[in-house]
Amino acid sequence: MRVILPDKSELELPDGATGLDAARAIGPKLAEQAVLVRTNGQVRDLRLPLDDGQQIQILTMRDGDDPDALWVLRHSAAHLLAEAARRLYPGTKVAIGPPIENGFYYDFEFPEPVGEEALERLEEEIRRELGEGREWERWEVERDEARRFFEEQGEPYKVELVETADGEISFYRQGDFVDLCRGPHLQDSKPIKAVKLLSLAGAYWRGDETRPQLTRVYGTAFYDPKDLEAYLHRLEEAKRRDHRRLGKELDLFHFSELAPGMPFWHPRGMVVWNALEDLRRRENARRGYEEIKTPLVFDNELWRTSGHWEKFRENMFFLEAEGREYGLKPMNCPGHCLVYADAPRSYRDLPLRLAEAGTLHRNELSGTLHGLLRVRHVTQDDAHIFCTAGQLEAEILGCLDYAFFLYDLFGFDMRVELSTRPDNRLGADEEWERAEAALASALGKRGIAYDVSEGEGAFYGPKIDMHMHDVLGRSWQLGTVQLDFQMPQRFGLAYAGADNAEHTAAMIHRALLGSLERFIGILLEHTGGNLPVFLAPEQVRVLPVSDGHHEAAFALAGELRFRGFRVAADARDETLGRRIREAEVAKTPYIVVWGERESRDALAVRKHGGEQSTMSVDALLAELEAAAKL
Repeated sequence: MRVILPDKSELELPDGATGLDAARAIGPKLAEQAVLVRTNGQVRDLRLPLDDGQQIQILTMRDGDDPDALWVLRHSAAHLLAEAARRLYPGTKVAIGPPIENGFYYDFEFPEPVGEEALERLEEEIRRELGEGREWERWEVERDEARRFFEEQGEPYKVELVETADGEISFYRQGDFVDLCRGPHLQDSKPIKAVKLLSLAGAYWRGDETRPQLTRVYGTAFYDPKDLEAYLHRLEEAKRRDHRRLGKELDLFHFSELAPGMPFWHPRGMVVWNALEDLRRRENARRGYEEIKTPLVFDNELWRTSGHWEKFRENMFFLEAEGREYGLKPMNCPGHCLVYADAPRSYRDLPLRLAEAGTLHRNELSGTLHGLLRVRHVTQDDAHIFCTAGQLEAEILGCLDYAFFLYDLFGFDMRVELSTRPDNRLGADEEWERAEAALASALGKRGIAYDVSEGEGAFYGPKIDMHMHDVLGRSWQLGTVQLDFQMPQRFGLAYAGADNAEHTAAMIHRALLGSLERFIGILLEHTGGNLPVFLAPEQVRVLPVSDGHHEAAFALAGELRFRGFRVAADARDETLGRRIREAEVAKTPYIVVWGERESRDALAVRKHGGEQSTMSVDALLAELEAAAKL
């Protein structure tokens, strides 16, 4: 048999050869350092046999920055954690332990509750295991044998996994620990040079709140200790930038257990919110969108028509009144379909662009809620475009241009994905192919590079998802442009064409900032709370040095306020230094000090962060006008 290497050369191997055999055939050093085989974008254990004509790439310890190489390292580290937990806490039952972005976790049912002190004990035990060295052995077993093994081990979670597993069942052993696992894993533990256990959390078995709550132990691992050090530094910076902490410090919002996952916006927070709303309304109007408002609650018959009842019901809230069953809307699109259907439409009426920053509710599991980034009360900068087939490309391009206009305002570095048909979907494959091709064509027309995210489309259509990278290198999805041929059919959304025949409209769903809650949370973390001047709740704070300067300071504050800026004057009986520090903590972009030496021609202006200058009132106004302009 032959396999094809990355440089297109062919490597001849005996039938049944494994990835490790291929590495040995190339050279002993490669075989020693090999950690994984990658083939056609998929990861594969080194121990598995290769197919004739297969394209392969062998990843090694030197590929420490490669996501797949890190994935297998962290997968093996998770198994070391499970071995350590069973040894240190006899009677512990193990559940699942996958690698995840930036690390790994393992879920356990400990015989007694454990606290943060367990992290240090477990980490020390893992270091002992690494000192001894571990090798991973893989073999396949029959389902009945696997079930018997875990029943004898007293591992009910593994028994359940065996019973629900698809395909072949494989075991991996390191030391005296045997786990049910598809792999892949390292050859041995030598590549694991740095491990850190990070936190504990509760997690329901299989994400089902009716099942037992387990203890989830999070950790991470790297090929190089320097990479771990850099990662921990980023974690500390992320804690400093946590939007939940900043929201409290800046008095923007809070959460209450009386309304889980639903933020309470304070006056300063509403300044930020309304500035984004003003931006949304202004730019929508410039681009021909019409504002509408639809109800929060609909009869469940609407959700059956739209497909949400079939595909999205578990994420919805429901209520009953006077014998009728209703659902709180999780999306605006069905309501917009009703607005379209309320009047006869002609091709001359299209495109029809309907916008609504509607309040939505989604029944997210309590364990997944995370400040503004994952909420149950959602407000999207939503719009739906109803158009003819011939207008599709221009409308998709218009959405993309609008999106990148917004992202450029904030200086975001964007990455684009084309998300294709999921398994759980409506409609025929031919319709999906047509929709996917239309989105891909629009991206090509604009010269926008993109990755394909297989199976990640919405249940009603494919989508273009736009992600930004923040200052910590994290990726966040913001906007989405989705093409839908399903809802127009289900709602009978027709128009009279130029040929006087009836045609079904096409529908584009688009949200560009995405959820406003999530966008503000991301922006707070990206900026560390130092919001752009145009969004800052307080743009200027004027500080009189003493009582004799109050009149001039308040007059300046009033003048700036009259010009449309958000201004406060702080004349409290505190030292000037303390008032400056408090303005800095509040992240006010401009601090103006008025004392004996200050006048309209010479203001002492301090920008947030410490930069100081002297400027006239007119110069300050000109700078503020430029900085606060959206």
